[in-house]
Amino acid sequence: MKTIVLGGYGNFGARICRALAECAEIELMIAGRDASRAARLAAALGPGVKAMRIDAAQSDLAATLRSVGAELVIHTAGPFQLQSYNVPLAVAAAGAHYIDLADGRRFVCDFPPALRAAFRRHGRLAISGASTVPALSSAVVNHLTAGWQQIEAIDVCIAPAQTAPRGVATLTAVLNYCGAPIQVWKNAQWTTQYGWANPEWVEFARLRPRSGALCDIPDLELFPAHYPGVRSVMFRAALEVGFTQHIFAALATLRRIGVVHHPERLASFLNGTSKAIDFLGSSLGGMVVRVAGIDATGMAAQRAWHITADHGHGPEIPCMPAILLARRLARKEITKTGAHTCMGWLKLADFEPEFSKWGMVTDINESARP
Repeated sequence: MKTIVLGGYGNFGARICRALAECAEIELMIAGRDASRAARLAAALGPGVKAMRIDAAQSDLAATLRSVGAELVIHTAGPFQLQSYNVPLAVAAAGAHYIDLADGRRFVCDFPPALRAAFRRHGRLAISGASTVPALSSAVVNHLTAGWQQIEAIDVCIAPAQTAPRGVATLTAVLNYCGAPIQVWKNAQWTTQYGWANPEWVEFARLRPRSGALCDIPDLELFPAHYPGVRSVMFRAALEVGFTQHIFAALATLRRIGVVHHPERLASFLNGTSKAIDFLGSSLGGMVVRVAGIDATGMAAQRAWHITADHGHGPEIPCMPAILLARRLARKEITKTGAHTCMGWLKLADFEPEFSKWGMVTDINESARP
């Protein structure tokens, strides 16, 4: 399967390319606006990997993809919070499958109705959100609550390592909703909270406790719709160096009072300056997913799944869903068509070999609940 990775030399794209270059069923092409960077990575990955200059914003994208015989396009060139559906529409017109790593709430949540007809018309599959959220997060929730009578609360927190590569696109994405109003499902009703404001203490199995703050991601909207009866859904990010969390909270306040209107414009500056404080942090990051509800026996229950990634390997996690799905498509193991969010497409067991490959450690804790 001829597979094109848009943004294939970027922070996440390069990781996906390294993994897919080892797949015998995939003919890999690294693409992006910088042809020289694409060529350098292609040369490093072996003679079977090709490189090409493709600008995701070009008007003739569909014709370009069709001319090179693209069968699958993996879109990693974020931030998706600021994008339209021009790229997936072009992929559909080119007659190819589509996967992206989007974590933009509107981009992912509105994806199926906006793209379903286009991909069904061409008999192709499109999946949005093949990343930590909602692909891995939903797989964890499904695993923890298998057989439960009721899910009442879901609480997720990501804790990136300070020294892990961030990238300007990633920072632009998170700063885009810093201080912006976010609709959160709490106590069975929608409430308004603000991005990166009012941080709270979060505990992890193998990390020191950190202060975590609200992030606007698809799960906040997808989970209340997907899990009937759930009363509360929360998602936070907890930065390792405490005062950086306070900087984000301060930016949130400045945006709310009208002093700073576009905090995302600071992404490049903050990305550069954050490297100066790497010595205050470590290469250890992780994630926790907590659920509460009524188990199969009718008892109140709480469970928590933790993952810890050392040596700066944390950014491998957002890449895993796209890698796993691309392999399945190349092996003809998926026959569905249309456009979907990446809810329930993968099981937690599917991720285990990838976790093991990178030396990641997982824990599941269970406790009784009043």
